[in-house]
Amino acid sequence: MKQHARITGKVEYREGDGPNITIRPGACEVEVTALDATISWADADTHGSAAMPLTDYRRYLSSHALQIVDLP
Repeated sequence: MKQHARITGKVEYREGDGPNITIRPGACEVEVTALDATISWADADTHGSAAMPLTDYRRYLSSHALQIVDLP
C-alpha cells in the first residue's frame, strides 16, 4: 500500500555501486514491502523512484528527514 510522505531533510539512495544521490525535498509516495521501501517523486516533467533497505528507510523516519503525511 502506498503512503503519502514528505521529504524534509537529507534523504539519499544509491544506484548500484555508484555514489549516493540526494532526493529533493517535497512530496513523495512510499511503498514498503518485507524487503525494502520504494520512494517515488515527481519534479516538473521528471519522475523518479528509488528502492532502499528498510534500515535506511527507518533511519530517515526516525530523524524526521522523511515524514508520512495523512491526507484528508
